[in-house]
Amino acid sequence: MKHSRSWNARDKLAGLLRIKPHELIFTGGGTESCNLAVLGLARCPSSPGGHIISNKAEHHAVLNAVEHLQKREGFEVTWLNVSRDGIIDVDQLARAVRPETRLVSIMTANNETGVIQPMREISRICRDRGVLLHSDMVQSFGKIDTDLSLVDAASFAAHKFYGPKGAGLLFLRSGLSIQPIMFGGAHENERRPGTENVPAIVGMAVAAEWTLHDRETEQQREAQLRDELWTRIAQNVPDAEQNAAHASRLGNTLNVSLLGIDSEMLLIALDLEDVCASSGSACMVGSVVASHVLLAMGLSMECARSAVRFSLGKWTTGDEIKATGEAVRKIVGRLNTRKSAYAVA
Repeated sequence: MKHSRSWNARDKLAGLLRIKPHELIFTGGGTESCNLAVLGLARCPSSPGGHIISNKAEHHAVLNAVEHLQKREGFEVTWLNVSRDGIIDVDQLARAVRPETRLVSIMTANNETGVIQPMREISRICRDRGVLLHSDMVQSFGKIDTDLSLVDAASFAAHKFYGPKGAGLLFLRSGLSIQPIMFGGAHENERRPGTENVPAIVGMAVAAEWTLHDRETEQQREAQLRDELWTRIAQNVPDAEQNAAHASRLGNTLNVSLLGIDSEMLLIALDLEDVCASSGSACMVGSVVASHVLLAMGLSMECARSAVRFSLGKWTTGDEIKATGEAVRKIVGRLNTRKSAYAVA
């Protein structure tokens, strides 16, 4: 029973992703999938060193894995420039590829800003030069079309499309070798050992199917609500700046810098108003450092430290958007009043 359910889930996920079932590797989540892709592909062949291309706006699951290879295993890394709107420099990518380049890793959509990268152009450059391309698709799946013909490997996490936490996927194109990063049994064709979390895998397959059935209309709805929230904030907070405003973005993500406002104080106050927001990646909650993504985009430290991210979902309503806009207006006004009082004192 256990194996039949996981096989059925594998077949369903492969069908939804338009790939072969054996091209899927079940993992414990997005971070493991990204680590396996970056470390496992870069280490094939097994000769030491090599060259990797990525950028500083990646999720830490990729960023820290690449930095590990650079610092501990002798790899050279080219960090691509990122524009003010969060787009990588594709011309620099084309120039950076060299004979010893083993891997390019570029996320499809950013988890903090929602910025969507030009994956077709990136894919063309990598294919023309015979270089493997991995993409972190954790944030983009279920929101934009997932075209795995463009990449050699891609990472996914179930909880990002309403599935259970603790389940993830790595797509690995047929014929590619990858070195495991954990050791044990011969699970997943000797690529990822460990007993499968069957309930989570089944839940991931169900969630993927459910998320994709109204993907386009839902993203349009969320984008309209996102734009309405920005309009409300901009009307009431003159110093607000929408980050990556001119880039193609996911419909569910709004990243705003409220200049002169400490984002941590704002988030605490928003929480008291029953509004959930964040100052960066969910994986960095509790950290007081400025967003590495916004700094990579060239924002000042002040802008990065005053940034807040609002994420929308299937259950976000127009009334909640109105309430959030009003909460931001009220809290920013209160914080500015206190700041003025302290300045006078």
